[in-house]
Amino acid sequence: MITIKTITTNDSHYPAMRELRNRILLRPIGLKDGAWEMQDEESWHFVALENDRVIGCAVLVPLQDKPKRAQLMQMAVDTNLQGKGVGKLIVTEMVSFASKNKFEEISCHSRDSAVDFYVKLGFEVYGEAFEEVGIPHRHMRIVL
Repeated sequence: MITIKTITTNDSHYPAMRELRNRILLRPIGLKDGAWEMQDEESWHFVALENDRVIGCAVLVPLQDKPKRAQLMQMAVDTNLQGKGVGKLIVTEMVSFASKNKFEEISCHSRDSAVDFYVKLGFEVYGEAFEEVGIPHRHMRIVL
């Protein structure tokens, strides 16, 4: 059974979460491990666990310049489990958490290849396409 847990950087699952992010998101595009951890301390971390093993994750970063808004970042699911609903469980829990905590909007920079995934979960595309870390992206958001 897969469970979703919200953790901090002090949690015992955090190192495994970091490893998953590095393996799935950063190393394949040539970025060094930890390249996107600059806001980890002030963020909420969501992990998908199966038999106490981290199989998926995402980070919810509060936007300091936009109260009541946050950004979904570093969404990763173990390669063997992609397309099996793990990401949907994580995002659903994140949206529920944000709603309960009176957030008004969650935004994200979606790789072009993931736009349909987010649209199915209620996100909308806005603004112009852009390139980030050498990959085409779209701005997306969900209003809560």
